Amino acid sequence: MDSKCVQFFQNKTILVTGVPGFLAKVFLEKILRVQPDVKRLYLLLRSSDNESAMERFRTEVLEKDLFRVLRNDLGDANLKNLVLKKVAPIPGDISVVNLGVKDSDLLQHMWNEIEIIVNVAATTNFDERYDVGLSINTFGPLNVLNFAKKCVKGQLLLHVSTAYVCGEKPGILPEKTFKMGETLNSNGKLVIETEMELMKQKLKELQKQECSEEEIAQSMKDLGMSRAKLHGWPNTYVFTKSMGEMLLGNHRENLPLVIIRPTMITSTFSEPFPGWIEGLRTIDSVIVAYGKGRLKCFLADSNSVLDLIPVDMVANAMVMAVAIHAGKSGSQDVYHVGSSSKNPITFGKLHDLAARYFTKSPLVGRDGSPIIVSKGTILSTMSQFSFYMTLRYKLPLQMLRLINIVYPWWNGNKYKDIDRKINLAMRLVDLYRPYVLFKGIFDDMNTERMRLKRQDINNQIYGSLEFDPKSIDWEDYITNIHIPGLITYVLQN
Repeated sequence: MDSKCVQFFQNKTILVTGVPGFLAKVFLEKILRVQPDVKRLYLLLRSSDNESAMERFRTEVLEKDLFRVLRNDLGDANLKNLVLKKVAPIPGDISVVNLGVKDSDLLQHMWNEIEIIVNVAATTNFDERYDVGLSINTFGPLNVLNFAKKCVKGQLLLHVSTAYVCGEKPGILPEKTFKMGETLNSNGKLVIETEMELMKQKLKELQKQECSEEEIAQSMKDLGMSRAKLHGWPNTYVFTKSMGEMLLGNHRENLPLVIIRPTMITSTFSEPFPGWIEGLRTIDSVIVAYGKGRLKCFLADSNSVLDLIPVDMVANAMVMAVAIHAGKSGSQDVYHVGSSSKNPITFGKLHDLAARYFTKSPLVGRDGSPIIVSKGTILSTMSQFSFYMTLRYKLPLQMLRLINIVYPWWNGNKYKDIDRKINLAMRLVDLYRPYVLFKGIFDDMNTERMRLKRQDINNQIYGSLEFDPKSIDWEDYITNIHIPGLITYVLQN
């Protein structure tokens, strides 16, 4: 490492929400590695008390392999000391006023000390319950903003959203903010308070009818999806995230606000080491299912651009945005952090690379023999996919159903089991459809301008702040970094 350091973060007090999520962890590790002279890092974790917050931080963050470079550099004892001095895990919840921080002395201390607020907390389930999506993704950011406004030294709120708030629009998608109440299909006006009321009303009705927890959860999921589609968004996740952005833009007053919109986040490109990942993200579950020989057919357009971006590049862009914008009164900036504009990779290319990888290095089945993958069938429209599923699975299933009726003892629950699997597959394909048939390209002019400024600031940094997608060689990254990292994660979990 160079002996230079990130001057900006020296002596700064930062609040990070969404720990121990994937991106928040990588951001935290980066700060601790490049600027151990940060003053204080308050980390908001969902937990009941200080002890359980500390325990969650230890087991779900610090003990992860992600921190091995820092651990090797400092040694166990020094890392422990650094964490004790600099890191304060706080039990809390962004869906509650004052972020659920109950200790009034601590609250006052945080408001007096915190300068930078980084909100990464979110629920990323595409078909999340509407009540949960609204409380975390829509009103959560507003609670974070209201908290930030009470920070007397507050210089910046950086909020992580998603590039897919734009819905399913084709063409070049600019880095622009939402106007309050705008919809994607001009279907009436979106009134966020009305959405909240509708959700509460529905919940009350369901409880009145004494519905089971399962029925309530399903109804809440269905309500979220139908409200999203009514206003032009493909799912509850991007709809509730869009409304969160609207509330931030509308209520920020003159607090500087940066909205980072990453695309599909993948494993680390280079820092702290290549190929670290946690959890199966959008496209990863497809790669793994394919490698396990479970994916014979998939809905996708081979020519569709998949906008992938390594997680360390997103964290680097966040670090850079904080250093550039902190203290600039009144500004609001949006940054798309992705690859489709500067270095696109198509679904067809990814499929070829995955096929080549698993042919050369097959996964091993339960019986110990290698799993042979076929090239598989890629269908580019939902009607083609439905037709394929009908011929391949649904018609044979009807025969099984008939046998079940005539000889109920013959096949046990096989019919129900296969039917459940087919319904699940169709539901997943429907959820992924907007992304695998996506025809948009995310403009990243703002991010490009920030990359150019990076050259000026980078000489003050040890480690680098690489977030230029042009530096990614997709063939090398997918076959030598990403898929091996993915397989390591799957085998360990």
